[in-house]
Amino acid sequence: MAEKTAKENALEIAQILEDGKGEDVRVLDVAELNSWTDYFVIATIHSSAHWQGLAKQVKDYVKANDMEIHVTNKKSPDGDDWNLIDIGPVVVHLMSLDARNFYELEKLWHAGKVLK
Repeated sequence: MAEKTAKENALEIAQILEDGKGEDVRVLDVAELNSWTDYFVIATIHSSAHWQGLAKQVKDYVKANDMEIHVTNKKSPDGDDWNLIDIGPVVVHLMSLDARNFYELEKLWHAGKVLK
């Protein structure tokens, strides 16, 4: 079986987040804008339990596809606002609505092509 492309992985992870009730899921192609990743997958979450469930589903996908998580990081002290999962060519951002509105990643990376 052929290895999936980063784009395929990003789109499949986005679908997992949508299926898990992540809201306003977006995939941004940022490959031409930096040297450290190709795609951002961004989703709005509603609670600590919600992000933990979605993060587990993403980690299960990563394991099932023989990929490696480079970093998981909580961008706030309590960990409920912004959680990042770095899979190398794909970086997943699970953000509360407040954090998403404050950081506006889609605007910050506006030159990236929105795939979903």
